[in-house]
Amino acid sequence: MKIKLDSAGLRQSKWYEYAFRFLFGGTVTALAALIAKRFGPEIGGLFLAFPAILPASATLIEKHEKQKKERSGKIGAGRGKAAAGVDAIGASMGAIGLAVFALIVWLRLAESGMGMVLAEATLAWFITSVSVWKLREVLWRRIRKGPKQY
Repeated sequence: MKIKLDSAGLRQSKWYEYAFRFLFGGTVTALAALIAKRFGPEIGGLFLAFPAILPASATLIEKHEKQKKERSGKIGAGRGKAAAGVDAIGASMGAIGLAVFALIVWLRLAESGMGMVLAEATLAWFITSVSVWKLREVLWRRIRKGPKQY
């Protein structure tokens, strides 16, 4: 799978779908802040790691893919679920990068300035996420080829 920018998805979404994503993400973030204030930053951080956008995104992807299939006269439920599942796989790979980001901030923040640590952690997140994606691509190709014949 090649990474590409496709703006067609932006035209598919309605303004209220973007508003829903924004509202849901903001609500989760605010709740994480309230939890952190009440129970401390460690517990608040657990809730801040909740994928605030993923649930809203997955439901919208599922809906749009289903509608697209049904417009062409086919049953779209399976395609919609599969597309939402692929989105979740991508989020899982990004979550590995997020764990690396958090680890770097945790280990380096006491000894360096916030700006430098965030820059290092962001670079590490990007490298980790892309590396995990590339590793999945390599492994998937090998699995599809089957075992080597000796």
